[in-house]
Amino acid sequence: MTFELPELDRKSTQAAVEVALEKYRLFKYLIFEDREASITVSSEARYHGPTNQINDQTGDIAIYNADQQKYRKEYCERLERAVSRLPKMERFLIEERYISQDGDYLTDYQVYCFKFQPPISAMTYAKIRWKAFYRVALNMNIAITKEAIT
Repeated sequence: MTFELPELDRKSTQAAVEVALEKYRLFKYLIFEDREASITVSSEARYHGPTNQINDQTGDIAIYNADQQKYRKEYCERLERAVSRLPKMERFLIEERYISQDGDYLTDYQVYCFKFQPPISAMTYAKIRWKAFYRVALNMNIAITKEAIT
């Protein structure tokens, strides 16, 4: 019995992983603002009649606030687990370039020239990054195979 790893579409998978890492950074470093119930009067005309619908604005907001916080926490933990399973070089690259708080302001050049000790070449950096993206995409179930595109 043999098991073959799927052949991924590089550009689509890289874009999907970068979106996931950006989402992680937003969830991790931005404060979640709770929704609040509006207490102002609505200016639109309301025609009353038997609609047989129940509207519980406060309950809906409470559910949203609890679920959204739980979703954000679980998403961050899941991505952190996926990154922690990576080999040392790949984990360092992902943490420095994409997960750190100032990752938005770092370029690939700054990472492979100044963060890696000793510095590595651009080609080596690209190979390490692709391996890391491949593994993170498979762990997070966001991998895009070549068959899925055609």
